[in-house]
Amino acid sequence: MNKIITLRSRPQGWPTDETFEFKEAQVESPAEGQIVVRSLYFSVDPYMRGRMNDSKSYIPPYQLGEAIVGGIVGEVTESRSEAYNPGDKVMGYLGWKLYNVVDAAAVRRIDENLAPLSAYLSVIGMTGLTAYFGLMDIGKPKAGETIVVSGAAGAVGSIVGQIAKIQGARVVGIAGSDEKVKLLTDKFGFDAAVNYKTAGDLKAAIAEACPNGVDVYFDNVGGDVTDAVMSLLNDYARIPLCGAISAYNMEEGADLRPSILTKLIKTRSMIKGFVLSDYTDRLEEGAKQLGQWLSEGKLKYEETIIEGFDRIPEAFLELFKGTNVGKMLVKITPDEG
Repeated sequence: MNKIITLRSRPQGWPTDETFEFKEAQVESPAEGQIVVRSLYFSVDPYMRGRMNDSKSYIPPYQLGEAIVGGIVGEVTESRSEAYNPGDKVMGYLGWKLYNVVDAAAVRRIDENLAPLSAYLSVIGMTGLTAYFGLMDIGKPKAGETIVVSGAAGAVGSIVGQIAKIQGARVVGIAGSDEKVKLLTDKFGFDAAVNYKTAGDLKAAIAEACPNGVDVYFDNVGGDVTDAVMSLLNDYARIPLCGAISAYNMEEGADLRPSILTKLIKTRSMIKGFVLSDYTDRLEEGAKQLGQWLSEGKLKYEETIIEGFDRIPEAFLELFKGTNVGKMLVKITPDEG
C-alpha cells in the first residue's frame, strides 16, 4: 500500500494538522518509460506555504485533494525505462508519497559515493544552489565588504555566509537563539552574529556588528529584521530577496512595507527578488562549484532530520517556529513501505 499526504484545505494564517489529509492507495504499475521511486528523504521548505494559497505566484498553487509536491530523494524499485535500474538513487520534485510512479525524465540520478543522499536536498541541492546564485549573481560580494544574512542558521542562510567568506567579505548573521548564534561563528565562520529575539534594540545591535555599514543584505526573513538592516545600508548596496518567512502566514498584502523605499532611493540600492528556477540553465555550474567547495572543506552544513512519513506535516510546521538548524528533512525508516 502507498501512503499519500494531500492538501485538505487552504490555511488561513498558520497551517495546522487539519491542513493535511493522509490517504492510502495501491501502488500503481509503471507504464513503458516509467519508474517506481520509493522515497528516502523529503525536503520541507517555507516556499510550500505560498503554494497552499489559491493565488498567482511564480509557481502554480497546490490543488485541494492532490498530493503535495516537493524535493525528494529516493530509490528506484521498479523500472520500465532503459535509463534506470532498480537500486538507482534519484532526486526529483515528486509527491508526498511513499512511492511515486513517474516518467523517467522527471528525476535525475545522484551518486551517494560523492555525497550523502540527504546533501542532494541541502548543501548541493536546492538550498545550496539558491544561496549560490542569489549571492553571486545578485549580491556580487567583493572582498572587504560587509554581508548581512537574515535567517542565517537556516539551510540557505548558512551557505550564503560561507560563500561570502570564501569571497573575502565580512559576514554578519542574524538568527533566533544563542545556540544558533554560536553555531554561526564557531562552525560556519561568520565574523559576528546577532540574536534578534534577545538583542533589545535590534538596529543598534546590528550596527555594532557592522561598523562599516552593510553592502549586501541577503534577506530570508523580512519584517522587523529587514527594517533594522535597511537603516544601515551603504550606497549602492545589493539586496537579494530570497524569502520573507515572517510574513508567510499573514493574509496576502498584509506585509507591504513602504518604509524601506526612501532608504533604497537615498542609497541607490538595488533589491531583487529571485527564485531558483530563474537559473535553470545554470544549475550544473552551481552544483559543480558547490561540490568543489564541499570537497575542499570550505563548506560545512547542518541538517535537522525527523524520521517517519507520518511526521512530514509536523516537520513542515516546525519551519515556522524556527526549531530547525540548517536544512529540515524527513527520513523514511527502513520498516516503512
